[in-house]
Amino acid sequence: MRLAFSTLGMPGAGLDEAIETGRRAGCAGLELRLHPDTGVHAGLGRRERLSVRRRVEEAGLEIAALAGYVGVCEPGDDDAVAGALRADLELAADLGAPGVRVFPRGDDPALGARRIGAVHGTAAELGVRVLVETHDKMPTGAAVAALLAEAGGPATAGALWDLLHPWRAGESPAATLAALGPFLAYVQVKDAVSAADTTPVPMGTGSVPLEEAGGLLRAAGYRGWVSLEWERTWYPQVAPVEEILPGAAAWIRRFGA
Repeated sequence: MRLAFSTLGMPGAGLDEAIETGRRAGCAGLELRLHPDTGVHAGLGRRERLSVRRRVEEAGLEIAALAGYVGVCEPGDDDAVAGALRADLELAADLGAPGVRVFPRGDDPALGARRIGAVHGTAAELGVRVLVETHDKMPTGAAVAALLAEAGGPATAGALWDLLHPWRAGESPAATLAALGPFLAYVQVKDAVSAADTTPVPMGTGSVPLEEAGGLLRAAGYRGWVSLEWERTWYPQVAPVEEILPGAAAWIRRFGA
């Protein structure tokens, strides 16, 4: 497994500060949140994109993924959703990121599958994958797997397992991993007070079944990215991400295949 962390954990910080935090913590990569506040988004020009990529690479890091906000199952116009997704995929290719996180934001797998199918060609041409997160109205591995099975194109669309949400929805880590199976392309790790109170807490001090999930990933031989998603943007009262990264690194050392 390779450790990254999401810039969601550094509200108000610039890219250079995130790079330095990752470098000091021994991370291999960064998960870049796509938002005007972070300075990384699809509206960047060519020169700005090259600058982002150069700064990350010169620090010896990689961009593990882009954390986008497109809702592939969200009600609305297909062309608008597919267009926004294409723009994020093109940004990922320019930055050297292997994938773009998307949310379901709806519960109609046929709708999401149609939109993902519409960008298969773009994703294949660019060498970038759509990463559907276990989140919101499709929080379980079973739901995301059904969407991806209908969408087809396993080389261009995969699953992002956020360890919190399937568990909150009552799906065990073993069931999640079994459902996602060959679709699994990326993992987000975090701990929280409880299923009802998702306030972030340091790794191993909350209720998310991190030990069980880690053991399952190790047994499955998972060797991909694991990103610490420390949600300080939504919970500004919690500790800085710098204080949490050592726990994530220790988890990787314990369970890394």
